[in-house]
Amino acid sequence: MVRRIFWMAVGAGATVWAMNKANEAVHRLTPDSLSGTAARGALHLGDAAKRFARDVRDGMAEREEQLRDDLGLHGTAVVEPARRRAPLRGEPTYRAIPAAPGSPAAALPPPRSTRIIPPAIDSPSRRLDELPGSPNRKDH
Repeated sequence: MVRRIFWMAVGAGATVWAMNKANEAVHRLTPDSLSGTAARGALHLGDAAKRFARDVRDGMAEREEQLRDDLGLHGTAVVEPARRRAPLRGEPTYRAIPAAPGSPAAALPPPRSTRIIPPAIDSPSRRLDELPGSPNRKDH
């Protein structure tokens, strides 16, 4: 009799355990749980991408500082090359900052700006009502 009670208790315990595992699996596979898991994974991926970008920026800044030390460019400004076209209306214009005296950039010869930019050809603009085929044309 004790053996039967023992095995009945073991069977009941195994059934409870199996039912709990099945309920966990069902809850894990619901749409809300799947979307939450995907969202957490996306957040972890975004955090990893931010850390990677920060490490790359730090490495770039460190390497740039090494290059500046090697080339002796601390405190100097790079002179901007001459513009090749006229600025557009509304486009901001920039001016070059001269190099600091005694720096390697100050020893460079000044840029030659002998290039002549031809003036723009002005074509007479036509009004929309003067274009052929427009409904507002006056010669109808």
